Amino acid sequence: MTGLVILGVAVALILMFVGLYNGLVRLRNEVKNAWAQIDVQLKRRHDLIPNLVETVKGYMTHERETFEAITRARSGAMSAQATGNVGQIAQAEGVLTGALRGFYAVAENYPQLKADANFRQLQEELTSTENKVSFARQFYNDAVLKYNTACETIPSNIVAGIGGFKKAEFFEIKDEAERAVPQVKF
Repeated sequence: MTGLVILGVAVALILMFVGLYNGLVRLRNEVKNAWAQIDVQLKRRHDLIPNLVETVKGYMTHERETFEAITRARSGAMSAQATGNVGQIAQAEGVLTGALRGFYAVAENYPQLKADANFRQLQEELTSTENKVSFARQFYNDAVLKYNTACETIPSNIVAGIGGFKKAEFFEIKDEAERAVPQVKF
């Protein structure tokens, strides 16, 4: 009888361990999926920027500094993505947002540009992409919160330690200026 009780407890512990482990794997995969969604939107953003710049170049011939700042910021953001480091990517994307903010401020001085259909379409696509990036970041951070909570709470923290599950990094923008919402007015 005692042997059956010990066997029952052992089976229950094994099943609990497997359940917790599988739950952590599922949460870790949700974090990876959420990051992939951010990656997709950032790629779209990076692809739209050269089209926007080329459309505007004809109107803003003497604004070379603005174009160069956007190009540098885009290159920096793409390089940061190659590292896979969430903190570096967040910082680089903040710089790119700031460059775009400056670009739109300069673009306001060109009435012909504001009336250009290609420019308006690209601006709308970029705005839509910015919204998608924001939603993807929020989804990613929600997934990270669930995963990190599971990694830190009892009893799943024991399984996380044994299974080698590490806390995920939130997508945070630390600079207050980068947190400001870009103001695009046409």
